Amino acid sequence: MEEAEEKGGSGALELPDAASAAWRVKLDYESEATFAERWEQFLGAVDTERVTALVIGQWSPEEPEGFQEPMEAIAAAAGRLPALRALFVGDITFEECEISWIQQCDITPLLTAFPRLAELVVRGASQDWDGKGGLALKPLRHEALEALRFEAGGLPGSVVRSVAGCDFPALERLELWLGVDNYGGDATMADVALFLDGTRFPKLRHLGLQNSEFQDDIAAAVAHAPVVARLESLRLSMGVLTDQGATALLEGQPLTHLRSLDLHHHYLTEEMQQRLRQALAGVEVDLSEPGKPDDQWRYVAVAE
Repeated sequence: MEEAEEKGGSGALELPDAASAAWRVKLDYESEATFAERWEQFLGAVDTERVTALVIGQWSPEEPEGFQEPMEAIAAAAGRLPALRALFVGDITFEECEISWIQQCDITPLLTAFPRLAELVVRGASQDWDGKGGLALKPLRHEALEALRFEAGGLPGSVVRSVAGCDFPALERLELWLGVDNYGGDATMADVALFLDGTRFPKLRHLGLQNSEFQDDIAAAVAHAPVVARLESLRLSMGVLTDQGATALLEGQPLTHLRSLDLHHHYLTEEMQQRLRQALAGVEVDLSEPGKPDDQWRYVAVAE
């Protein structure tokens, strides 16, 4: 509720129209309030029946805590949020908490509670300090979901497989930040391959398989993947992509139908970058944030 401004000297808050804003609910560092109290404050202050977008920030005032209780409170209020179409869980910056420390839970109840939700973004994946919880998803059917993104320094392979097992007939955009094994990112090429044969998500037009230590293997598989023919944009960014993976892309199926190809944060030589620009002259190719191709310490963009 940071968007609110005070009126004159009255001390009252001037709130924007409920449908015109993305409402952010969070706790400040060392806040004396609990998330449950802040959530009830939001529900009481805003015309929630007209809220279309909701951003959940830090839910613990100091040390990271699991998202289970806040998730249950949000899901329980679904009847008061009938217009909600976009939900971002975990809008927490590194100054507040490293992404690998954000303690998530099974977020399936959010999708079941909000059957008209069109966009879901979830940041973080880790378990609590006792090794319990952690990001999870049960395969389900959701008629309305159009965009899904998981941002993690280590995305569990179980979540990747569950996404592939879901039935999302309206899904147009999917992005998975795979991360590294040190932070729970144990997905394999077999898991990634589940999205490449073109049989899932018939409306998919944007695919992101990103932030991976095996980005070259992903690029090689994408180069011959049936799903690519119906994509408008492709993101293979944020990972350890080298000339090997880029060569596979150039030697595979044509990519000239794409509107954009995002390869930012890579380890490509200048010569390979030039080859990509020439071969894909009509495509918006993002080659920003280059690393040194001969650097033995290669890393993904987002880990801890």
